[in-house]
Amino acid sequence: MGGKVHTFKAVAFEQNFSLKDLARKLDRPRPTTYELCVEVEGGGHAFFYPFGAVVFWNADLEARERELERLRRIVPGLTVQVVTEDLAVVEDPEGDSGVHDGTLTIDRMTRGRASTCALTVGQSCAMEYYERIVDSLQQRTSALVERLETKGTTRVNTRPLHRFIGEAISVRTEVLTVLHLLDKPDATWDDPVMDAIYRELREDYDLGDRYDALESKLRSVQEALELVLDVARDFRLVVLEASIVVLIVFEIVIGFIRH
Repeated sequence: MGGKVHTFKAVAFEQNFSLKDLARKLDRPRPTTYELCVEVEGGGHAFFYPFGAVVFWNADLEARERELERLRRIVPGLTVQVVTEDLAVVEDPEGDSGVHDGTLTIDRMTRGRASTCALTVGQSCAMEYYERIVDSLQQRTSALVERLETKGTTRVNTRPLHRFIGEAISVRTEVLTVLHLLDKPDATWDDPVMDAIYRELREDYDLGDRYDALESKLRSVQEALELVLDVARDFRLVVLEASIVVLIVFEIVIGFIRH
């Protein structure tokens, strides 16, 4: 493999980031709407994204660990890293630009191109994290549906169901709100080569189809939960009506006994 190799290492966390707060705490210039870039002590750069991802560009392991430790100090309650992902980019002026066997080749690396590469691998990393969350929601929803299928009813106590529905709505809102950042980065508009490469990277990471799959799964979870909730409400109404009938019968019996 000829040319200089650039490495991108993405780390995704459970928490989202406020780029303005990070910039203030790191004493850095005002970030863009979707990115904060800082130089890493020991060499390399770190790109921070609001969807809870950090992407290191040409930073070795020790430099990454120092930066992550600093991040944990300035972001209270930051969890351990959840998902990691890598991207190798070969800078070769005479090479064939494009993605080959998981490695991207470009004629030259610029700050804008590095930003585009970092954003793409960061998006993929965050996408995997949300895929795990949505898969967990699907499994829990399937358990409710299986109970409905086998017993024909659901639990009378709907409070846990309400909490679960609230959690599912919150996740759906977060996923659809945060991942709108899958839009094309600004750097590609002025760089036709990087625009073509960005499309290749999206196809290589399958970002578009994965996003559509997430939307479809979230929609199916919502529809299933609405069905389970309707059944639970109907069952509670039946129980309430039966209770009223029992009370009326009990009152009639008491009346006969008194006479």
